[in-house]
Amino acid sequence: MAQPVERLDAAFREYGALYTRKNLLFGDEVIISDPRIVKEVLTGDPEVFHAADVNTAAEPLVGTKSVLLLDKTRHQRMRRLMNPPLHGERMQLYAQTMIDVTGAAIDAWPEGTPFSLQPHMMRITLEFIMRTVFGLEEGANMNELGDGLTRLLDQALTPVGIMLMYPALQRNLGPLTPWAGFVRARERVDAMIYALIARRRAGEGAGGTDMLTMLLEAVDEDGGSMDDQELRDQLVTLLSAGHETTATALSWVIAELLGNPDALERTLAELDAVTGGGPPRREDLGRLEYLDAVIKEALRVRPISPLVVRRLRAPVQLGGYDLPAGVMVVPCPYLVQRHPDYWPEPARFMPERFLGKKLDPYAWFPFGAGARRCIGMAFALFEMKVVLATMLTRVRLEIAEPLPLKVALRAFMFAPKGGTRVRVTRRTAGASRRAAAA
Repeated sequence: MAQPVERLDAAFREYGALYTRKNLLFGDEVIISDPRIVKEVLTGDPEVFHAADVNTAAEPLVGTKSVLLLDKTRHQRMRRLMNPPLHGERMQLYAQTMIDVTGAAIDAWPEGTPFSLQPHMMRITLEFIMRTVFGLEEGANMNELGDGLTRLLDQALTPVGIMLMYPALQRNLGPLTPWAGFVRARERVDAMIYALIARRRAGEGAGGTDMLTMLLEAVDEDGGSMDDQELRDQLVTLLSAGHETTATALSWVIAELLGNPDALERTLAELDAVTGGGPPRREDLGRLEYLDAVIKEALRVRPISPLVVRRLRAPVQLGGYDLPAGVMVVPCPYLVQRHPDYWPEPARFMPERFLGKKLDPYAWFPFGAGARRCIGMAFALFEMKVVLATMLTRVRLEIAEPLPLKVALRAFMFAPKGGTRVRVTRRTAGASRRAAAA
């Protein structure tokens, strides 16, 4: 917990691509850093390599009908219902909203004074969710739900909150105890979400392009649609999986760019060539190939989720070892994506690795892989590109702390300790990339 990166690196050097470690909460875990074995796990029989019972710790937050907790046909049905607004043309509809929200947030940043970037990224991603997922515009409803969701996530993602995800500790011993506080926060948020769903079912705000509207309209192959709890659980899942994680990833991308002047220079040159030095337009985003590679390379060296977990429901053989039922098998994106046999100079930040290359989905899998790969992967990558393109065409950034940044464990995420401290100065419209990078 105190040195997550150092322990993973040390264990890989000592034990190699497959080793067992003892976990006081979960029992024996087999850590995997060979892409070939990762593929066996993530494409294996889901009845053997089981995910949903591992995810049950999230149930108090996301609910029993969350896509994270469903298995087999129920999981496939829910993914099909959720898929359209998170991909393709529908996803592209959100571009201008994202550009506008990011630009307004940047205008409020202090100029010349060091500040932590991650909290500002979290405010941006939360507003994205309020507008694109819940369909709320600026006003009391948006602010009240946003505040409630933030408090709920803050309680769930602290060390105490993580402990509360285990049933033995879910005890209400009075109004001031942690579990009682978590339940109150959840009930407050649930009341607001169910009221919003009821208004939409009654026709208020009908015809929108937000995800809630699309999920309300979605039907499966049998003509069935989501009930209120299914809608609530997917909305909270989208929030919990796409808010702080995306903000953290953006903070890492900026840290890596500012620590690699050549990559920053090339990124700014591409932005100037595509956008003319001004803010990006929706039609510009597909042409920012190097920025796309920058994001993927940052996610390679700095994956947010360092572990993907499955529990064995039957004995298996992996990498020449016989593993009994009950053991946790844990592909490790952090180690796989730094494995020197698959990534030359693995510690070096080189976005060029991703230009014109076909990715091995089991050597680069910051969003997981296989049938349970994060359903929001395309949306998250698109969102990050919009934010970064808008940010880098509006301000010049300078790192305000020593590099490389240290890693802090936030719930089960790897976050930059201190949140990536930067200074900004404004760019004038059409400013040259050399002035911006100076």
